[in-house]
Amino acid sequence: MKILAVADTECRALWDFYRPEMLADVDLILSCGDLDPDYLQFLVTMAGCPLLYVRGNHDEKYDRKPPLGCTCIEDRIYNYRGLRILGLGGSMRYRDGSDMYTESQMRARIRKLSWQIRLYNGFDILLTHAPAKDFGDMEDLPHRGFQCFNKLMERWEPAYMVHGHVHREYAGQTFERVIKHPAGTSVVNAWERTILDVGEGSYPPPGQTGSPLYDLWFRVQKSRGQGRYR
Repeated sequence: MKILAVADTECRALWDFYRPEMLADVDLILSCGDLDPDYLQFLVTMAGCPLLYVRGNHDEKYDRKPPLGCTCIEDRIYNYRGLRILGLGGSMRYRDGSDMYTESQMRARIRKLSWQIRLYNGFDILLTHAPAKDFGDMEDLPHRGFQCFNKLMERWEPAYMVHGHVHREYAGQTFERVIKHPAGTSVVNAWERTILDVGEGSYPPPGQTGSPLYDLWFRVQKSRGQGRYR
């Protein structure tokens, strides 16, 4: 599965200088936040595949103008062809405003999701705006990562964590596109754009997660022609 991940900075090659072949073989688009809703609408229209997003700390505009045709997956797991994607947007709280959380507030969001994660028997991609603490973050409070993301990866060992928030120009020579987490997770900074080639062996086949209830639900949905997207 070919996944386009985007975050923070609109890619001029994909917008101002777009050519159809750029998105021709993309199966799924993931947005990690802080992007113009018009840009996301353009991508989902041109690609003809689902676009899933979480909100960044500068996405108050989505309240007035959400990106049409795109799907917000904040605080839930979304299934795409068997790939389980958990969405947790926002950054560390450094001022008053929406889409910012203290460490304890982010932990509380994760606790509320615990029943859903158990139902799905885990998840394959953790989609966030902010990074995990010590894995692609910075020392200043606005760009500090969440320690609870590390705990989440250690517990469930997803194949990928995809985040934004830390721009290449912020990090300078310390910028790393992919960092391997001790849990085995590939932590990917999606700043501007990057491609994930997710092999079928990276996640359980559809309906074979090991969760009896969820696998039964998926097979029923598939039999009704609804098992491809959710």
